[in-house]
Amino acid sequence: MRALVVCLGNICRSPIGEGLLKHHAATNGFELTVESAGTSGWHQGNLPDERSMAVMQLHGHDISGQRSRALTREDLHLFDWILVMDQQNKADVLALGLGSACVERFVPDQDVPDPYYGGANGFETVYTMIDAAAKMWIAQWQAAKP
Repeated sequence: MRALVVCLGNICRSPIGEGLLKHHAATNGFELTVESAGTSGWHQGNLPDERSMAVMQLHGHDISGQRSRALTREDLHLFDWILVMDQQNKADVLALGLGSACVERFVPDQDVPDPYYGGANGFETVYTMIDAAAKMWIAQWQAAKP
C-alpha cells in the first residue's frame, strides 16, 4: 500500500505524519510506502521545520532525511491514500482532478491546525493528534488487508 501525507508547505504537519505512519507501520509489521507533499511549492527541497524535527526527536523519531516537495497531479494516481491535514488541503488536492487515490483527512472529521505561527506547544499538540490518527490508519488498513 502507498500513502501520501499532505499539508500546505510540507515542512510542519505532513513530515510528522509521514514519520509516524512509517513508524507505526514498521512497529506493526505492515508493509507501507509513505511520502509527504505540500499543496504549495514554497519550501521545495527544504528540510522539515526545526520545530517538527525537534518534537519528533523528543519522541524518538528522526525525520531529518525528509525534503519538502510539491503535490503533483500524478500523485492522485500513484498513491492508494492521500491523507490531508485540513479541509483546505483536501479542496486543493481535489481541485487537481480525479484520481484513483482515496482522499481523506488525516484525523477523521477534524482539521489538524497548522502550528507554523504558533509556539512550541502547537507542535506537541499536532504530534499527539497525528500519532493517534496514524495508529488508527495502520490498524484500519491492516484489518482491511485480505
